[in-house]
Parts: sequence; structure tokens; C-alpha cells
Amino acid sequence: MYFKLQSLVNTTEVTRFEHSLGVFILLKQFQTSLEEQVAGLIHDVSHTAFSHTIDYVFDSGSPTDHCYQDNIHKEFVNNSEIPKILEKYQIDIEYILDENNFPLKEKPLPDLCADRLDYSLRNTISYKVGDKKQVSVFLGNLTTEDNLWVFETFRSARRYAKLFFKLNAIYYAGFPTAVMFRTVADLLRYGLEKGYLQKKDLFTTDKEVLKKLKKQLKGDQRLKLLFDRIQGKVKFKNSPQNYDTHVFLKSRVVDPLFKAKGKIKRLSQVDQNWAKVVKEESKPKEYFIKFG
Repeated sequence: MYFKLQSLVNTTEVTRFEHSLGVFILLKQFQTSLEEQVAGLIHDVSHTAFSHTIDYVFDSGSPTDHCYQDNIHKEFVNNSEIPKILEKYQIDIEYILDENNFPLKEKPLPDLCADRLDYSLRNTISYKVGDKKQVSVFLGNLTTEDNLWVFETFRSARRYAKLFFKLNAIYYAGFPTAVMFRTVADLLRYGLEKGYLQKKDLFTTDKEVLKKLKKQLKGDQRLKLLFDRIQGKVKFKNSPQNYDTHVFLKSRVVDPLFKAKGKIKRLSQVDQNWAKVVKEESKPKEYFIKFG
């Protein structure tokens, strides 16, 4: 069965700026150091237009890890005005850029961190998977202990883990997301190859990049086709036996900590089914796109 979407880009109102502020506020609410709050505020500044799509554009990116912006983060920040701003307030930029100093801000999957908590709870509302009341309940059941995010109960940890699983299955690692990354990346790659775009353009905004490419639509049928694909004008399906392009996609899963009789435990330790889910969902997703 072929799918057709109204649009594959700009589908929510959530921005990187809003998310970065959210990480900052979350860290502030849980009384972390000023340095950790600053690190949270600037943690995503090296993202390009179209975010993780860049991992499908440049060979130095990784479709299975989505780490391009992390790889360039230190260099990007050091070449910005941020070091001078922090120096004014006697904050050491090298300390800020060392993630080992801020375990509440950032941790690898399947652990929780401020970054992961903010985008998942924010997306719960923006994708209408849940509501503000549900998000408030999760936040009210969270605490920090020994630089770890811990839920107060097994029930709240399991509910959050299942919510995150749903977000991953439908949005973060779902088939339409794979199509979005592939089609937008194809458009950007083509624009770079033809000279319609320069690498520096990718550090502007989605709208600015699209505006620049649209100026070249007349007389370029390949560019028009690529535009039609990102705008949902071309149907697509997952077809392993007959496909146009093969795509890997980062998959996300969490294994929250919670308190049980005064001890901190991991959800998978007491729920063997969840242990199986974590093992399976930690693997990258794989799709085979056929355009109709």
C-alpha cells in the first residue's frame, strides 16, 4: 500500500530554540549548577537546517546514530560568539563543552537525561500523544539522585517508557520519518551538487534553504521531482522486494530508573518483557522506499 502525506516537513510547531530553553529550564528546576544549565541551553546550537537530515547528506554523518551535530559541536561553539559571552561571566567554555561534567544534561540511550526528557515530553503534546496534565504527572514523579534521573515509582517509570516507545515507533523511527530524512537529504545533496546551495547555507534555516532552492525550479525537472517528494505529492511505500532507495534510521528506547523500597532499580531489571523491548528497539530501523 502506498502512503501519501500532506507534507513531510515543518509538521510541528516545536523548534530547536524552544527545546533548548526547555532543557535549560528543566535543569534549573532541578537545581543543577549554572554551568550545567548553560551547557543545556547551548547543547543544540550546532544543528543545521532540517536537523538530523544532515546525517543523510554528508558522508561524515551517521543515519544510525544521528551524531553529525555532536561531532561538530565543540568546533562550532568555539567559532561562535558564545566563548566571549561566557568569558564575560567568568564561565570556562572548555568546562562547558565537556559532557562528562554534566550527566543530568546528557547521557547515552537508554538512560534518561534532560535533553531526552524535554523533547519526549514536549513531543507528547505537539504530536497529541498525551496532554499537559500527563506531562505534569511525569515531571511530578521525577527526582534526581547521584546525578541520575529517577522516577518515584515503578508505575510512572513504566508509563513513561511506554510513552517513549510509542513516540519512537510512530515518529522518531517510523517509516514516514525515514522517507522524510531520505527525500529532504536527496534534495539538499542535489542542491549542493548543482551549486544551488553552499554548505554555509545549511547553517541558516529550513525556510531560507527552501527559498533558495525554489528559485532554481524553473527548467530543472530533477529538482522539481525532489520538491514534489518532500511536499507529499509523490506516494511511497515500504517495499523490501522492489525499492528505489534503502534507508537506515536511528531507533530510540529508554530504560528508566525508579525507586523501590528505598533502592534505585532499572525498569528492565524487574520487567523482563521490557528488557526484550530495550534489546530489540536499540537496533537501527531499516526501510526500503518505493516511490509511486
